[in-house]
Amino acid sequence: MNDFISITGQGIVCAIGNDAAQVLSSLRDGRSGIGPMKYLRSKHADIPVGEVQLSNDLMKEMLGVDRDAVYSRTSLMGAIAVRQALEQAGIADTAGKRVVLISGTTVGNMDITISNDNECGASTRDIAALCSLEDAKTCTISTACSSALNAIILGCEMLRSDEADIVIAGGSEALSRFHFNGFNSLMILDHEQCRPFDSSRNGLNLGEGAAFVVLQKNVPDALAYVSGYGNRCDAFHQTASSENGEGAFLAMSGALTMAGLSPSDIQYVNAHGTGTQSNDISESRALKRVFDSNMPQVSSTKPFTGHTTSASGSIETVICILAMREGFTPANLGWKTPDADGITPTMGQEKAILHNVMCNSFGFGGNDSSLILSDRPVMLQDVEPVFGTKVAAIQEIGPDDDMSELKAFIPAMELRRMGPLMRASILTALLSLKKAGLERPDAIVTATADGMLEVSRQFQKDIIENDEELLKPTLFMQSTHNTIGSAIAIRTLCHGYNITYSHGDESEYWAMEDATRMIRSGKASSVLVTVFDEAGPSAFQAKSTVIVRK
Repeated sequence: MNDFISITGQGIVCAIGNDAAQVLSSLRDGRSGIGPMKYLRSKHADIPVGEVQLSNDLMKEMLGVDRDAVYSRTSLMGAIAVRQALEQAGIADTAGKRVVLISGTTVGNMDITISNDNECGASTRDIAALCSLEDAKTCTISTACSSALNAIILGCEMLRSDEADIVIAGGSEALSRFHFNGFNSLMILDHEQCRPFDSSRNGLNLGEGAAFVVLQKNVPDALAYVSGYGNRCDAFHQTASSENGEGAFLAMSGALTMAGLSPSDIQYVNAHGTGTQSNDISESRALKRVFDSNMPQVSSTKPFTGHTTSASGSIETVICILAMREGFTPANLGWKTPDADGITPTMGQEKAILHNVMCNSFGFGGNDSSLILSDRPVMLQDVEPVFGTKVAAIQEIGPDDDMSELKAFIPAMELRRMGPLMRASILTALLSLKKAGLERPDAIVTATADGMLEVSRQFQKDIIENDEELLKPTLFMQSTHNTIGSAIAIRTLCHGYNITYSHGDESEYWAMEDATRMIRSGKASSVLVTVFDEAGPSAFQAKSTVIVRK
């Protein structure tokens, strides 16, 4: 029979509250959490942020952890949110159950890792340990600002294909000097409270927080139900959004198609809405393309929480659940003047009837995802293995291999801006596709333990040596773990599914499982899997595998 996906528990900690009740109160009262830095240490203290109003010591006390124990802020916030979600779901004992914890993060343990050797999966495993989930499978997704929403999507896919009984999915992200200075180097941080979709918008406010939801199959009287989702790639630029919002349009359209809903069935959209010039106009145009004359109420809640980057998708999913269950739409704080080509967001409405709501999360590299939540069960088609798989091509490149063939694919000027790992990864991808006789794959899945490690190390070094000044934005842009996946998508113009796993030695396992699942379920006929890591400029390895339908 067909199953439905139930959300049976939710947990949240962010700048406007340390649990769902506090967050709900702040949303209804219009209280923003944007303000001066309290816990983050930076010379740019004049730039406002959305911090969780809990010290690390207080969070350890809440979790019953010894004060001397070393845990990152990311792990502590994540554990608080996971415990809340499990408690609400009534799950005290998981014995005999197949439990999976999926977390989205990019910062990971950066706030306590001086060397910046940041293996994101470490924070996920710490969350599992803090929540007594040692027997659970753990997975980490790192697709920048869409990470947490992609974690929820993966959780739904695993339930549908009967790979789990209980999935706890979401994300956690702490403010760190690394990514705060990274966004500042891009000159997209507002020195005032952000104003998404307003003509005077001048950038985003960074925030932090965590949120997780418990996903189970066929549980009635749940908090909400997942009815559709979509993940697509803009395939346009590493940080900027395309003018017509192609990736966002495809993600929203895909979610609607999966849910069997028309645009007029959506009553509210929680927009990605960062407040930057590029994002807001691109998302506005995508929303207009999808909804046309059926535009629902739309708002960005980032003026409340700040942009919590990798955690934003799950934090805003919880906000959507609260809005649907309590019958209101959150205000788009700070909006006053419409943009010439933008949408007009809602300033909030009480007594709103919300049957179906959409949540958007768009990340660097054009990794765009949308989720639709409904107030009643929606039967999703069973995911059964209907196709076989085979490997069509494999290509590996290491530091001793000749990469001169790359000149046939990429102009010399562009090549000079690429480091060895980027060159090797793109070349393995292009050569494997060529061997398989494909111009582009249907989907791109990448796997890495540490991402572009040497680039990250250099950016961290510059932060220290230059005292947070005169930093190179290119280094930050390339430091995100999904850099390779987005670069390949841009190079091949692949607008399909795009995801990056960063879970230590298990990263390749998760990537191959995902690729195989897509082929077997008929979601794709070809998937490119690229695995990459480095231990220094002369110690790297890249491998690309093309998997196709038999």
